[in-house]
Amino acid sequence: MAVNSLGNTAGGAVFAAVDLGATSGRVMTGRVGPGTLDLAEAHRFANTPVRLPDGLRWDVLALYQGMLEGLRAAGRAGPVVSAGVDTWAVDYGLLDADGALLGLPFHYRDGRSAGMPERLPEGCGERELYAVSGLQHLPFNTVFQLLAHRTTAQWGAARTLLLMPDLLVHWLTGSVGAEITNASTTGLFDARAGDWSDALIGRLGLSRSLFPPLREPGDPAGTLLPHVAEFTGLPAGTPVTTVASHDTASAVAAVPATEADFAYVSCGTWSLAGLELDAPVLSEESRAANFTNERGVDGTVRYLRNIMGMWLLEECRRAWDRAGVPLGLAGLLADAAVARPFAAVIDPDDASFLAPGDMPARIDAYLLRTGQAPLRTPGGYVRCVLESLALAHRRTLRRAAELAGREPRRIHLVGGGSRNELLCQWTADASGLPVTAGPAEATALGNVLLQARAHGLVGDLAGLRRLVARTQEVRHYAPRGDRRAWDRAEARLGPGPGGGRNGEA
Repeated sequence: MAVNSLGNTAGGAVFAAVDLGATSGRVMTGRVGPGTLDLAEAHRFANTPVRLPDGLRWDVLALYQGMLEGLRAAGRAGPVVSAGVDTWAVDYGLLDADGALLGLPFHYRDGRSAGMPERLPEGCGERELYAVSGLQHLPFNTVFQLLAHRTTAQWGAARTLLLMPDLLVHWLTGSVGAEITNASTTGLFDARAGDWSDALIGRLGLSRSLFPPLREPGDPAGTLLPHVAEFTGLPAGTPVTTVASHDTASAVAAVPATEADFAYVSCGTWSLAGLELDAPVLSEESRAANFTNERGVDGTVRYLRNIMGMWLLEECRRAWDRAGVPLGLAGLLADAAVARPFAAVIDPDDASFLAPGDMPARIDAYLLRTGQAPLRTPGGYVRCVLESLALAHRRTLRRAAELAGREPRRIHLVGGGSRNELLCQWTADASGLPVTAGPAEATALGNVLLQARAHGLVGDLAGLRRLVARTQEVRHYAPRGDRRAWDRAEARLGPGPGGGRNGEA
């Protein structure tokens, strides 16, 4: 297997990948050489949000400390050529004129931006936003968070906006910039021009000076500040390389595709399901279907929809833990495998599932609201979640293919969800397409490979993916069973993206 213990990677230059997810962070070391791509975990740490009187916030100071400790551990694996940082999208910190952070960044699940889309100024509604940014309508998009933030006292002191990975890079190097794959998730990015939209920023009453110059994956982001080098033990002058700092963009870069006509699902807390295109799809039909056009590596477009992913399962497990009934994942999956098929189906993107809380109770409330019987066993809940996610993957990818005029022949399912055999098999069964599952560590691999490419060790995007395919462990799932059962389950949900409840903008 290509993911080894820290001391057992062999050969090649060492790159440190800081990879922060919604529930945990880690620093991985990657060794890249001719025909070599090995990954090891140097340090892992929790990402635990804090609820303050004014809302749910990210504990970015704890994340920064964990990152520094991880870089120190990475240095023990061998000489580090460079470091790169990726995180989730949309969230940000504001700096004052002295470069000081104005409070802990808000968490996108905080809910403070609820109702903000209805407060958009005249001439800058959802249709106008989409025509420029091509961004999926989500209530926590950066643009809506900013509309909520500008009513606070902090806003008057804000001089610079840094998205989460850019903030951490700033603390490592002192440099200021906005990496383009993450900038494209803000709702303030021109999908055609590939730059900040001065027109949208102005119409929304925001200051253009808040938004730093854009960086592309592979651009140098600076070198470690002296005190960072001292703490981590890395040499002074160690470079920080801009990677695809939106974790999904790094994951898609590491899809082990050897053919052009593929679809992908990057499955973790969220399932990001879509296609890789050469140009955005900005039609009104695409807007109504709530598809997003986010920037990928080398000017590609990640045409996708956000689907509530393994968050649903993990919130169920947390609810059972709080009730004093801790349940292991392996046992839950075994129970789900023998539970009654299609006993219940849910729309994973229903708004009631977004915030933290008692997920089994919320699922039951949804089932009662939609004329279905509540579930009785943990295995039943897990089967409902996984079958519903497989249906969401099917519906989303089918609609993306229609809107983009593309016909994928295979689904690449990467990220932590690729370890879930039930989800992978049911995605193949529901879609009628073969599924290649893995690598589970696609985001960290993409981070490492984009650093390696900037240092001349790998070639173009296709070559990068061939290296992943040759070196990483994957599993293949062929469709099986009667797809008519999936058709009947889908019919119980009503119209899909662009055709009703699930696709309303």
